[in-house]
Amino acid sequence: MLAEKSKTQLSEIHDDRRLLLDLLWTYNRAIAQILEESNTDDEARDNLYSYFWLLERRDDFSEDPIHSLEWDVSRQCIRVAKTIISKRSQRLTKFNLIGLLRRLAKPATSSETLNQVEPGFLIELERLWAGCRGRSGIYLGQRVPEFTHLEGREAAKARSVDLDRMSEDVQRGVKKYPSGLNENVIKDREENKKRIKAALNATEDQWNNWHWQTRNVVRTADDLARLVEISPRERKAITGSLKNRIPFGITPYYVHLMDREPDTGRDQVIRYQVIPPIEYMQIMSGVRRKHEKSFDFMLERDTSPLDLITRRYPMICILKPYNTCAQICVYCQRNWEIETCLDPKAMASAKQIDDALKYISDHPALCEVLVTGGDPLIMSDERLKFIMDRLAAIPHVERIRIGTRTPVVLPMRITDKLADILASYRVLGHRDVCIVTHYEHPYEITPESAQAVDKFRKRGLSVYNQVVYTFANSRRFELVALRRALGLIGVEAYYTFSPKGKEETEWYRVPIARIQQERKEEARLAPGTWRTDDTVFNVPRLGKNYLNRQQDHEVISILPNGKRVYEFHPWEKKLSLVNTYLHTDISINEYLGRLEEAGEDPADYSTIWYYF
Repeated sequence: MLAEKSKTQLSEIHDDRRLLLDLLWTYNRAIAQILEESNTDDEARDNLYSYFWLLERRDDFSEDPIHSLEWDVSRQCIRVAKTIISKRSQRLTKFNLIGLLRRLAKPATSSETLNQVEPGFLIELERLWAGCRGRSGIYLGQRVPEFTHLEGREAAKARSVDLDRMSEDVQRGVKKYPSGLNENVIKDREENKKRIKAALNATEDQWNNWHWQTRNVVRTADDLARLVEISPRERKAITGSLKNRIPFGITPYYVHLMDREPDTGRDQVIRYQVIPPIEYMQIMSGVRRKHEKSFDFMLERDTSPLDLITRRYPMICILKPYNTCAQICVYCQRNWEIETCLDPKAMASAKQIDDALKYISDHPALCEVLVTGGDPLIMSDERLKFIMDRLAAIPHVERIRIGTRTPVVLPMRITDKLADILASYRVLGHRDVCIVTHYEHPYEITPESAQAVDKFRKRGLSVYNQVVYTFANSRRFELVALRRALGLIGVEAYYTFSPKGKEETEWYRVPIARIQQERKEEARLAPGTWRTDDTVFNVPRLGKNYLNRQQDHEVISILPNGKRVYEFHPWEKKLSLVNTYLHTDISINEYLGRLEEAGEDPADYSTIWYYF
């Protein structure tokens, strides 16, 4: 990375690091002295433990104790600080943080040592150690709310004023992200549809026919450029992807959700869903050239007892009869399996399906089945009905989930006939059928998709949403806007997923701390019915880890590039002796820099450093 920068850039970066290092030791003189005076790494570690112990005890003998909330931040930071310097963390990560800190603490730190670290590393330590000292700055300038000094009706009135202010902040944030049900957006998209229909020589009846939509999926950069403007980077990324056999495809319906000109800001999530970033294309192409057999980050091959079945939990399994979709989501966790959009070879063989259904029948422990893929609703009604008939005939299957993005990308597929078929398998008190879909942004919620959802709801089918929290939808209150819009069309928020930690999808990833921050500082302000979702990190091979449950993960190191290393505990914790999993996260400093480039104020996200 450094080799690609000019000499001027290198000098600026070096000066930036030198300044950050000077500030780090100026504000943490005690730590600097311990590191300078210790003769060995072990001695430095022991002396730092003693220092952090004194910080933990400060309230026992201080005449000026810190506020209880700042004390709580301090305790969290001290716990993290002690963990990252431990021998255990060094052994797990194979990174000697204490040794690097001792070299950085020398009075004349060499340029060679300084060039080993990114600014984000120094900023992480400065924020962490400030938190340890009770100087996080989170509450700087804040006053104690007036209602805490009052009682009864007067306290309630004062509290109401504060709550009105908080609500106004939420509403202001939500309004920044219009949904596709906004009158102006609907009007713009009607114009888009007219233009696209004309370009494709289509009638309104054809547009509303899902078979016509799938026959006219956009498969090249030239085809997309006929319908909307694309930037040179987008063209290059699409062309490179196709050259290297990376799946690409967009339904005409989904294209009409894009603004005509690129980079308006409103449709960035729409474009980022289906147009690969150049960085993604280059990494994927490089790996394919090395003839890698699998991008199976989630290690489904280790949790698949036979073809089409994935099983990570005691009472539920995944069934994958159809291995493609109406369009391709760039960061899909199964991009290692899907060959092409609407692949004619995507349907599993009759024997594979029969064997998979027999497996489910032979395992009475399985009371729930998630039918996914690919997207099972792209199958014909007849094939879908065949599979549903077989599942419904298994006495111990109490719930069938359908995992699909069809209501979002191809809502005309949700016909009355299809909804009737799925609803026919509901038997009150005996078997349930539900839909799990995937809206990423309120801009995807349209009158057409709302009607598709309504067809399910009117037949008693619950509809849930799983959102992947990517850089493209991670601005303040962006997910609150999505949850609000989903609630208004009858979709319940179910999961907010951290993007998979795959190298090729790093462009999309956000720090785990940002996911926690969104939950505590943005989602928490909204009504409980808006925020029924759990925030989840999917651990390869093991399954879901719930990020709001602190006991299930912890920061065990901060690498020289400013990235945190997390140790995730398996869901079987206290039930079974299963190994933990190490995850290298996205640099918080680099993430904030990207937000600033996108027009956001990093100061609005300043508490992010104190989510672990």
